[in-house]
Amino acid sequence: MEKRPQALLLKYPGTNCDAETARALEVVGFDATVVPIAAARKEHFSDAQLVVFPGGFSYGDYIMAGRLAQLETESRLGDAVKEFHAGGGYLLGICNGFQILTKLGILPGGSLVANTNGRFVCRWVGLNKTADSPFLTNLPDEFELPVAHAEGRFVGDEGAAEAHLKDGHAAVTYDPNFNGSQSQIAGLQDSTKRAFGLMPHPERFIFRHHHYDPDWNGDSDWGWGHHFFQSIRDAV
Repeated sequence: MEKRPQALLLKYPGTNCDAETARALEVVGFDATVVPIAAARKEHFSDAQLVVFPGGFSYGDYIMAGRLAQLETESRLGDAVKEFHAGGGYLLGICNGFQILTKLGILPGGSLVANTNGRFVCRWVGLNKTADSPFLTNLPDEFELPVAHAEGRFVGDEGAAEAHLKDGHAAVTYDPNFNGSQSQIAGLQDSTKRAFGLMPHPERFIFRHHHYDPDWNGDSDWGWGHHFFQSIRDAV
């Protein structure tokens, strides 16, 4: 029997999407292990092909989203995340996990700040695939996923967002741009294409019945989130 790839999910105080993300990974063929950051050690990375930073509100988003998680990760694990990535491992950050990967300096320059309306937004949003990525191979050029964040607006230095689009780092954009992100950026990948951050929540649209329209894509049991995670399974 084929050995299932291993996914390590790092959980912080306030993380609340780890169980859903682990289930999504297991549906597409991973063995998924959730490890609280307080118990995480470098040894946990040795058998993993994918390390995931799930969504939620790590440390209550105090100071700024992802900042305390970044400091705790570096304090407890040193350079383990960057070494795992440099050794060929895949990294995925969803919502708060995207914010953490950005703070860790693994993704291209920029930050996720408060939505332009100053409010938490929970809704479905249209998305466009704007670059090739192993995280997106099984998705069409246009798809949709739910979002749930207060600090999801991508901002960067002058010209950075436009450069990310040109360079293929901005792999997913919003349509419409509901939170005011520069260049409508909803997701970023690094130059290796093995680190990916996404503000929307693919783990919340694994099955067709998760969609708000009961007649959505009636010929398939799977939602776009399943195709997202299956893309990662195929890659690793």
